[in-house]
Amino acid sequence: MRTCAGACLAFAVWPAAAQTPPFPKEVIESGHQYFEQKCAFCHGRDAGGGESGPDLTRSKIVADDVKGDKIGPLVRAGRTEKGMPAFSVSDMELAGLAAFLHTQKTIAESQKGGRRGVDVSDLQTGDAAAGKAYFNGAGTCSSCHSATGDLAGIANKYQGLKLEQQMLFPRDAVAKVTVHLKSGESMAGKLAYLDEFTVGLKDSDGHYHSWSTKQVSFTVDDPAAKHADLLAKYSDDDIHNLMAYLQTLH
Repeated sequence: MRTCAGACLAFAVWPAAAQTPPFPKEVIESGHQYFEQKCAFCHGRDAGGGESGPDLTRSKIVADDVKGDKIGPLVRAGRTEKGMPAFSVSDMELAGLAAFLHTQKTIAESQKGGRRGVDVSDLQTGDAAAGKAYFNGAGTCSSCHSATGDLAGIANKYQGLKLEQQMLFPRDAVAKVTVHLKSGESMAGKLAYLDEFTVGLKDSDGHYHSWSTKQVSFTVDDPAAKHADLLAKYSDDDIHNLMAYLQTLH
């Protein structure tokens, strides 16, 4: 059973003793426990980055933070546009969280073997003009996308590795299907299921419909599959140039 000793100490020592490393062990531990409960799913158990969250040990916000003055407002307000919810964090919890993040940053910087993450600057080595030409030409990207339409502002929505992932294989792309019945009627909607035996869709009202593939014909429009087809065709230059171009679409 936990007592309040560690948490109370974290609150008590924060103003004077927890401004810069090393932090009291109890402060770090209270922050570690909070981080594992609320943050580790996205940012990794050691704050070094996860599947959906960035490496916080290399975060500018953590680097510039003093006694939670940068970390606190961000955690409490969230970044909903990037998938980070707002958290109700007490001053005591914030003290421990900031101490833990600063400690993890110090540990990460002391380790040999290079960094774990990818910087935005790592993905800015291409030629934007060549990327634009590829987008409108050989890559046939403009047949489905528009720099002033669906891709307008994409460089604000995604940066660095996330932007490259969306470019190479967009996970949120919605596949559509049109099913042609023997009666001559057709029904279109979002592809909900497809295998050798069954094709299913959700209509505009969200209702599910399915048919035996032997009884109907159908056509599928899958944007993600089109991106996947390009993977075998890209050269290294194509990828870097296209990335450089997409990063200009603010």
